[in-house]
Amino acid sequence: MRVGILGSGLMGAKLGTIFARAGHEVVLSYSHSPKKLEKLARAAGKNARAGTPRDAARQADALLLAVHWSRIDDVLQLAGDLSGKVIVTCSLPMNADDSDLAVGHTWSGAEELARRAPRTHIVGAFNTVPSEVLFDVYKARTRKILPGLLYYGDNLGAKRIAKKLIRDVGFDPIDAGPLRIARYAEPFALLVAQLAYEGKGGPELAYRFERFKSRR
Repeated sequence: MRVGILGSGLMGAKLGTIFARAGHEVVLSYSHSPKKLEKLARAAGKNARAGTPRDAARQADALLLAVHWSRIDDVLQLAGDLSGKVIVTCSLPMNADDSDLAVGHTWSGAEELARRAPRTHIVGAFNTVPSEVLFDVYKARTRKILPGLLYYGDNLGAKRIAKKLIRDVGFDPIDAGPLRIARYAEPFALLVAQLAYEGKGGPELAYRFERFKSRR
């Protein structure tokens, strides 16, 4: 699969690296420093290269959107025409100082992104775990029991692509339903962040839901 990474921060860099190591063709983009992108691409291996957001989007089967909420419009403009593209977003709609959600309650960042990029297929994923756990999850991907990861969206084909990427990272994909579920998942991501960064044990945190069936 060809995967374009829009964003070179912690989530974009780590997920882009893992996607490349899992065998996908990856283009890393959107950084103030071209040298940083080149360094990330070299570290990710032969399946990764650096480019512009337009390069990342041009032939991508899927795009990972991994930028701060304040940079959404800028990166979408730089990426060019995204009609028909699958966008997997891990960008939470945080305010300027990252102290609270800028969009929430009756609306969500994922739905707002769909409004701003109306001819794309948006899937929310990867924003409910801290970046610090990603490489550990990938290393443990052959275990019988895997940590879960929520994803949600309205387009079935786009969700199938997201599901594969989630599995390739090492998570058990949990289909949470349509895109409007982002209204609940995005605040849940802040709960996970609270546990990861303010709780005991460090930020290498993942979760798993288990369904128990009663015996009669």
